[in-house]
Amino acid sequence: MAAKKEIKNAFYAQSGGVTAVINASACGVIETARANKGKIGKVYAGRNGIIGALTEDLIDTSKETTSAIAALRSTPSGAFGSCRFKLKSLEANKREYERLIEVFKAHNIGYFFYNGGGDSADTCYKVSQLSKKMGYPIQAIHVPKTVDNDLPITDNCPGFGSVAKYIAVSTLEASFDVRSMAKTSTKVFVVEVMGRHAGWIAAAGGLVEDQGIPVLILFPEVEFNKEKFIAAVDAKVKEHGFCTIVVSEGCHYPDGKFLAEQGSRDAFGHAQLGGAAPVVANMIKEALGHKFHWAVADYLQRAARHIASKTDVKQAYELGKKAVQLAIQGENSVMPTVDRISDEPYKYKIGMAPLSKVANVEKFMPKNFISKDGFGITKKCKAYLYPLIQGEDYPKYKKGLPQYVTLKNVAVEKKLPEFEL
Repeated sequence: MAAKKEIKNAFYAQSGGVTAVINASACGVIETARANKGKIGKVYAGRNGIIGALTEDLIDTSKETTSAIAALRSTPSGAFGSCRFKLKSLEANKREYERLIEVFKAHNIGYFFYNGGGDSADTCYKVSQLSKKMGYPIQAIHVPKTVDNDLPITDNCPGFGSVAKYIAVSTLEASFDVRSMAKTSTKVFVVEVMGRHAGWIAAAGGLVEDQGIPVLILFPEVEFNKEKFIAAVDAKVKEHGFCTIVVSEGCHYPDGKFLAEQGSRDAFGHAQLGGAAPVVANMIKEALGHKFHWAVADYLQRAARHIASKTDVKQAYELGKKAVQLAIQGENSVMPTVDRISDEPYKYKIGMAPLSKVANVEKFMPKNFISKDGFGITKKCKAYLYPLIQGEDYPKYKKGLPQYVTLKNVAVEKKLPEFEL
């Protein structure tokens, strides 16, 4: 009689900048694991991402009620805490990988679900190699998430549709405000959005053109030309009486220097950005003399669960669910993807991509998505964007405020010595 296969536990963690729907993916992972109790044991969440695994700071999600886990689907932010921490190569820091194996062994973990963007895909890929390089069986599945929408192969990334909807709606509403004041007051409104190297979020602001708003977009993919830009603003204001500008934080000069560069760097060595909007607004004031207002969407754009895209919430959940199903099927070193079938009617299926082709690869705006003058989006881009912002998935409200869940996040008892990061 064959020995009964031991049921392994799963590790789930959130990484990088959180979104309005990353918890929907967490919900998909945990609910699907619970529905497959005979194949997957408990789901332990890492407190503050991969750091939770390294420091053995694990959260026992089995202590959460069914209703609390279900409420994650409509709660923004990262319910278990996130981090910006990138594992070095095995050769550069074998100590960290040995620690991961120690923690996985101590808690009978055989599944690794890492929910994040490009750097997280790289971390997940490295963990997936532990079986081959260090002789420990682990199935690592990357659950895609990034408002930047810059992961390759997948049609779009969970988190993007909701931030795109927020930026499109906010740009539209603010532009109506400016239009009503333009005769005697503000003629230019500048909104700065996220997007270090890819202009997907900025592109969403271009959808307001279909509502009659004169809009100019500054993409990271298009080198900034001050003279050309000022001339475009001047033309828009002369024709319409006002103009809205959507500037990506990653907009840069031909020499590569960001308009918003502060001189400091983040944990991954990326230039710290912030401040492109006032730079652009003052540039217009000096050249044309127009009164302006500017805003930086910052955390608001990625935290706005109250206006999340229904499509985005649905896909975030589905990809979390699919990650567990792939693991049960024996897959390792893969990422579930959204594969678009058609724009109108919008149809897609959930596919799969190898992490070797995802890690450290960025997807930029295609040239045929950006208008020839470099300041707008094309019909092809609009056909891509509109399905992703479709539908509303409002959270429950009480006394005028959304009702979001805060989990108990009960710690798992530690079994190993302390570990210094």
